[in-house]
Amino acid sequence: MHLATTEATVKILDFEPQYAAAFRALNEEWITRYFVMEDADHKSLGNPQSYIIDKGGFILMASYQGEIVGTCALINDGNGVYELAKMAVTPRAQGLKIGKLLGEAAIRKAREVRARMVYLVSNRRLETALNLYRRLGFVEVPMPPSIYERADIKMELPL
Repeated sequence: MHLATTEATVKILDFEPQYAAAFRALNEEWITRYFVMEDADHKSLGNPQSYIIDKGGFILMASYQGEIVGTCALINDGNGVYELAKMAVTPRAQGLKIGKLLGEAAIRKAREVRARMVYLVSNRRLETALNLYRRLGFVEVPMPPSIYERADIKMELPL
């Protein structure tokens, strides 16, 4: 993959069923690089249509040079609250600001549906990701119990 690019060459697409395999593969690739797959991962990645979309959530996919290289989801928690989750960019496409474009698109989508809050949970080891979230406007809040063992930081973005 040629790394010289402009953000204009990256397309952010809404999820379609043919992207389900890429959604799973991108997330598995990212998760297993740093952690291990957990039960909650298998549930959400195994059927994104029923687990995320059918519950009022959204999945965005990033395409670069005709290849799906990144993804992120907005999971509907109800009451105008969405979780920014399942953000992954293949290592081959890192450095192209795809995570930033996905994050900005997810926040725009949350505003379109009149969300009042977007939050995320992550891990403090992921400094690059945490810096991105801070640049997008997320701030750290107290960490509640999580369904993910690896999660040790929660961040919120009031809209």
